Amino acid sequence: MKQILIPCLALGLLAALPLHAQTDAPKPDWSLSGNAGLSSDYRFRGFTQTGYKPSFQGGFDLAHRSGFYFGNANANVEQSLYRGASLEMDVYGGYKFQAAGLGVDLGAITCRYPTRANTGSLGEVHHEEVYLGLSYAFLSAKFSYGLSNYFGLGDGTPVDTKGNWYLDLGAARDLGGGWGVSAHYGRQSIRNAEAPAIGLRGRSVDDYKVGLTKDLNGWALSASWTGTSRKGFFTTGVSAPEAGGRGALVLGLSKSF
Repeated sequence: MKQILIPCLALGLLAALPLHAQTDAPKPDWSLSGNAGLSSDYRFRGFTQTGYKPSFQGGFDLAHRSGFYFGNANANVEQSLYRGASLEMDVYGGYKFQAAGLGVDLGAITCRYPTRANTGSLGEVHHEEVYLGLSYAFLSAKFSYGLSNYFGLGDGTPVDTKGNWYLDLGAARDLGGGWGVSAHYGRQSIRNAEAPAIGLRGRSVDDYKVGLTKDLNGWALSASWTGTSRKGFFTTGVSAPEAGGRGALVLGLSKSF
């Protein structure tokens, strides 16, 4: 937070003003916000998580003025992707600050897929990452490093996919009048993806998205075109929908509160 230095003369003048005119209400140390939305599809790094079906998403964020934050995000997912789970629950936390004119975000996230299905020795699908995000003006970059098998890929085999990583590059501009435009490019690399026990053709895949948003009295309407460089690339430990990363238009409506 920037500090404002007031000359002594100004302080003397302010002393003659009523108390309510010379002091602002103190800002709270903590702030709580929430969000909820509907979309025609739930895409994660370019791949559908709902089999091209609609998705409901919601969550909350708790932030401290020092820069520390904690949050939760939830969404429905296709059961065949996550060993019978129909819900994704993400919990994340980190610290945001400014350094040399850059916005810096250091954090970690765990993605959980609770299920009542019998998963045997494999257990429920989960994934953990740590990340570093940088932002400057309308540009952003984020690098995520996987601490676990990539969403179950490699579970039950002698090969692991820990050490997977993802690079996210983005740009967003405010066009005025409640309109906004954004663009995104990402690259996912999965360690040991080409091992016989895993069976992927290649270890990396790119994804992209270009979008347009419109603010409607506190509601956000969005339209984006998103897809991947390899639409049939599997991104979980079980079979993904056929051509799960094909290019498509995704529509959304969300509300923050």
